[in-house]
Amino acid sequence: MEKFIVSARKYRPATFKQVVGQEAITSTLQNAIKNNHLAQAFLFTGPRGVGKTTCARILAKTINCENLTENLEPCDKCESCTSFNNNASFNIHELDAASNNSVDDIRNLVDQVRIPPQVGKYKVYIIDEVHMLSQAAFNAFLKTLEEPPAYAKFILATTEKHKILPTILSRCQIFDFKRIRVEDIAAYLDYVAKNEGVDAEVEALHIIAQKADGALRDALSTFDQIVSYSGDTLTYKNVIENLNILDYEYYLKVTDALLNGNFSDLL
Repeated sequence: MEKFIVSARKYRPATFKQVVGQEAITSTLQNAIKNNHLAQAFLFTGPRGVGKTTCARILAKTINCENLTENLEPCDKCESCTSFNNNASFNIHELDAASNNSVDDIRNLVDQVRIPPQVGKYKVYIIDEVHMLSQAAFNAFLKTLEEPPAYAKFILATTEKHKILPTILSRCQIFDFKRIRVEDIAAYLDYVAKNEGVDAEVEALHIIAQKADGALRDALSTFDQIVSYSGDTLTYKNVIENLNILDYEYYLKVTDALLNGNFSDLL
């Protein structure tokens, strides 16, 4: 039996072109790579599930690729790309600040920064949930963030920008990720449904997209849940039953009963 992978991981974008609903940010990053105007530190901020960590990984992979395509996308063939795809890259380090938030964790990271990359151009440090770092950890990180070696790049990601010290913010190039539009989420769900062989009604996908509140990851999780419930046919009725949503028809029945003074039907 084939191992099941949740859609949010299976369909995670691997290039800037595949990122949904963040065109302004992906274009800016691609132009920065093209013109060699890369800042030493980036801060990706915005609500959950909109592509912050995904864009951080794509940026890290792209700037280390040895044979970029004409569209400034990674080649997926060079040593740096293949090691990244196999989760074995020595140049790209991910740190979850929620569980590694002490001064010692940041000091270890600062010690690592001193070692130049063995393969590729840059060493990239992606620090997720950076707002969870302690005050002392932030202070230990300040100097390295301000004057890192030329080969070191930092990408910080957070959902709570207001919790980050102003001294950290002033050292970063800040990118505000927006909530993804309902139309964009519905179109992406349609693409996933076709790939998975699921016959989905357009109206059903729109309801899932609305319920996700701009977070594509949430929409994909809900999509998986409803496919488990309804099988290969995803209907509007199945979605409203599963998500406990009042559909338009029910709402109209209630308003009609109110207008006609039919309180027994209303109850």
